[in-house]
Amino acid sequence: MNSMIFEKAVALVERSFTGVLGTVEKSGIPQQKAMIKTQAVGLKEFWFCSNTSSKRVQQIKDNPNASLYFFDEATFEGLMLTGIAQISYDDEKRKSFWTEEMKMYYPLGCYDPDFALVKFTAHKANYYHGLKNYDFDIE
Repeated sequence: MNSMIFEKAVALVERSFTGVLGTVEKSGIPQQKAMIKTQAVGLKEFWFCSNTSSKRVQQIKDNPNASLYFFDEATFEGLMLTGIAQISYDDEKRKSFWTEEMKMYYPLGCYDPDFALVKFTAHKANYYHGLKNYDFDIE
């Protein structure tokens, strides 16, 4: 894979506030939701906050296959990642991601049982820019 393409894909993720997380409902119909990116580790690992009681968390528990899409409207570039989503209640991670503004969603604080983390691990990528697609594996 071209290292310049990889670097452009990383730069897109770094400047993106949200990613569109795709999950699959029980009937097999894909569902997408914009999620605030809490943490990204290169192009391999992404973390989001969610509610344990949400449809998204249940969909991930039922079927971990997922996708994640980042885009920039101004430059007309996009990055589609496919991989696996998992639900985590890691107390250290929840505490490290916690902000006081989150109290409106999780009134019991960073250890609220309704405060779940979504970890997305990418395996494959498709970067689009300049009328070209670039497919590559995430290692």
